[in-house]
Amino acid sequence: MTFVADPRQAAVWNGPVGAHWAAHQDRYDAMLAGLNDTLFDAAAVTPGDRVLDVGCGAGATTRIAARLAAPGQVVGVDISTPLLERARASTAAEGIANAAYECADAQTRPFPAGGYDVVLSRGGVMFFADHAAAFRNLARALRPGGRLAFVCPRPPGPHSEEGRVLGLFGRLVDAEPGPDQVAARTAMASLMDPDRIREVLAGYEEVAVDPVTVEAVWGRGVPDAVEFLLSRVPGSALPASRLAELEEALRPFATDTGVRLRGGVWRVTAVRP
Repeated sequence: MTFVADPRQAAVWNGPVGAHWAAHQDRYDAMLAGLNDTLFDAAAVTPGDRVLDVGCGAGATTRIAARLAAPGQVVGVDISTPLLERARASTAAEGIANAAYECADAQTRPFPAGGYDVVLSRGGVMFFADHAAAFRNLARALRPGGRLAFVCPRPPGPHSEEGRVLGLFGRLVDAEPGPDQVAARTAMASLMDPDRIREVLAGYEEVAVDPVTVEAVWGRGVPDAVEFLLSRVPGSALPASRLAELEEALRPFATDTGVRLRGGVWRVTAVRP
């Protein structure tokens, strides 16, 4: 494993959490697909661009970037070996030749100075140990005038669809979250404050932090969504009464195209001077 600034996140994404994401790649890709249009509208990748995808996971966004950037080159970076294995396999299966992957921590990786036109991330930037240091490193990787674009969660709020359902799920499940889950959740909340985002992007120009509402697909139907939620928390089997309560909460969001919950993200863009 390449040196990472936060060994806790390396343990998370090379342990049960990373294994779960790799095993359920199709589910997570479907769940997060609603973010792709927002991210790539912001990133404005054009043919010939050199693109760095930070926290690329199983490579869905890397593959999209590669198609948009061709004949330019795209590099996906992540600290999760199981997810990178999935990324490489999917990229080869789709016949994409202009994408490569590195197991590295983008906070500390010495990227080629000015080597990229675009740096993008679908949430991966939340997991840095030191966000300010990481974004300085990414600024060095960008050419002058290069674009940074990423999405990260907004505070869910008690009345949002995701907030209500996931909050109920948390109350129904008796199992205490393990240290891996705590570390992942803490990191996911690290950039929810827009002032914090602007603070860690000091040195960039044209910083914009815009609220966007997206839909996440949690399952093909209610039983499938319940099964997926339970699979994310080992040992979280529910008694029949609680299972029925969770199913009832999900039922209003069932559509012909899956169980869809609206949630909020920040769409962040910036330019390297």
